[in-house]
Amino acid sequence: MNLATQFYGTGRRKSSVARVRMVPGSGKCLVNGIDLDRYFSRLALSRIAKQALTTLNLTDKYDVTASVHGGGLSGQAGAVSLGVARALVAVDITLRGQLGKEGLLTRDARMKERKKYGQAAARKQFQFSKR
Repeated sequence: MNLATQFYGTGRRKSSVARVRMVPGSGKCLVNGIDLDRYFSRLALSRIAKQALTTLNLTDKYDVTASVHGGGLSGQAGAVSLGVARALVAVDITLRGQLGKEGLLTRDARMKERKKYGQAAARKQFQFSKR
């Protein structure tokens, strides 16, 4: 296989990282070696992961192989979505405007807030006692 026909994109969301490889093909999507719809058992998560392809009507034009680690399924689906969008921009730079309008090229920077000392959690405080 020629290296020029492979396109790569990296996506991150929460604590998940996805390395996505796209190859022209029949539309097969694998995540960690498992079919995308089986890996993301909820329909909403598989829709999020495929959102960039469905927006551009390219679901049956490219085979997607993603390697994801860290975080939970929701974060992983968001990471795959960003990775696919970045790989599509590598395919054709003119798609950048359409993907950007949909917000698919924006990295969601929200992370888990750290626990602070003197408190029960990030914002929860220990129970106050008057006496």
